[in-house]
Amino acid sequence: MPKRFRLILVAAFAASPAAAHVSLETKQATVGASYKAVFTVPHGCAGSPTVKIRVQIPEGVIAVKPMPKAGWTIDVVEGKYASEYDYHGNKISSGVKEVAWAGGKLPDKNYDEFVMHTVLTDKLKPNTTLYFPVVQECETGVSRWIEIPAEGAGHSHEGKSPAPGVKLLPKP
Repeated sequence: MPKRFRLILVAAFAASPAAAHVSLETKQATVGASYKAVFTVPHGCAGSPTVKIRVQIPEGVIAVKPMPKAGWTIDVVEGKYASEYDYHGNKISSGVKEVAWAGGKLPDKNYDEFVMHTVLTDKLKPNTTLYFPVVQECETGVSRWIEIPAEGAGHSHEGKSPAPGVKLLPKP
């Protein structure tokens, strides 16, 4: 292989890990407002097609409504919240804790998005990052995008498997 091509390959592989994880399209959102969470999936698992995406819903995120995707089914796991929240004048103490899209097939060479509408409650702390751990299941293998930095460490992509995060902004 000519040296020039080897350098191009090395540069491509060196650049790819920074953008290789599942992430959120919108990086900032306001506490006490709705938030359209768009999870971007840039690849499969070591060349294998993605067949399932599971998203854990963090405490303080309510009124979760996943967007259907052609060729995929949606499974929603509900449970009790740690706190009670006000939603349009009603007190709610349970709701969606996890959303999974399955049954489709996203080839490694393609990119796709998985979307849900949410509400970020007033009980969330502004000027912090809220993380949504994601498990990406493939025909062969699993990628767990679940690493959350220690409190106060800020949002970091330094880990091997960072959870997607959104910076919480105070109400205007």
